[in-house]
Amino acid sequence: MRPDQIKDEVSRLGLSEKLLLVEDIWDSIAASNSEIPMPMWQKQELDRRYKEYKEGKLELHDWEDVHEGLREKHK
Repeated sequence: MRPDQIKDEVSRLGLSEKLLLVEDIWDSIAASNSEIPMPMWQKQELDRRYKEYKEGKLELHDWEDVHEGLREKHK
């Protein structure tokens, strides 16, 4: 099926059916996550951050504080 045909079919679905379809699509992407290539620069950055975390060199922030700070910033 071509992408435009898929879009036409999806447009005929109800909201709950669309949400279920999106969930299924995300699940299929997550299942094939190992197939998604990671650039070397990104792996190196993640490794660097993890090392700093393990060494206690990172300042960690509570999610609620981050969320509240973003809300205040974008009022």
